[in-house]
Amino acid sequence: MNSLEERIGYRFKDTELLKHALTHSSYINEHGLEKEASNERLEFLGDAILEMVSSEFLYHQYPDRQEGAMSKLRASLVCEPALAQCARELGLGPELYMGRGMEQLGGRDMDSIISDAFEALIAAMYLDGGEKEARAMIYTHVLSDTERRIAEFDPKTALQEILQAGSHQLSYSIVGEAGPEHDKVFIAGAFLDGKQVSKGEGRSKKQAEQQAASEMIKLIRNHIICI
Repeated sequence: MNSLEERIGYRFKDTELLKHALTHSSYINEHGLEKEASNERLEFLGDAILEMVSSEFLYHQYPDRQEGAMSKLRASLVCEPALAQCARELGLGPELYMGRGMEQLGGRDMDSIISDAFEALIAAMYLDGGEKEARAMIYTHVLSDTERRIAEFDPKTALQEILQAGSHQLSYSIVGEAGPEHDKVFIAGAFLDGKQVSKGEGRSKKQAEQQAASEMIKLIRNHIICI
């Protein structure tokens, strides 16, 4: 835990709070501990703190955005895959107290588990050091380099942001399918002003559209298409 404290830049006064944040429910089940010993209650609190701080950040960062647009941006920044990536960057997975069965299933790298642990860690810092420490953690590890994070985890929202200043019409359509019914791959096209500019593939229609959006962003940034 000392090395984790160095990585997050905070030294806990109550190290039991940190241990609590790192304790997955599978660990307490295997060791016959009380349910409250898991990090689930801390995750609940951390989720609320994260939403408040990120909402305030976006409110000031984008004074011209309406509520709907800011909600999409917030969802991109605090979605499960994005928080899981933050947890990986901190090396949170190896620090978790976890049951052997869950560990054998690869639980230390599951998005759902490590993203929850990240939120629990935020709550533990809040309870141990106050709002200032929790806020610093969120700004450093979640709200830094927001454009890259949004583009990585929600390319559709990122593309909409890029095109917002102009009068272009953006749309998506499934233009093809491949593979057998039980293992189908969808092909989506991203259209700008009615013309297909890029395409993407995915196991779901949403995934294919996200990939198509990501490809269009690359084309715009490489000046292959002008907007």
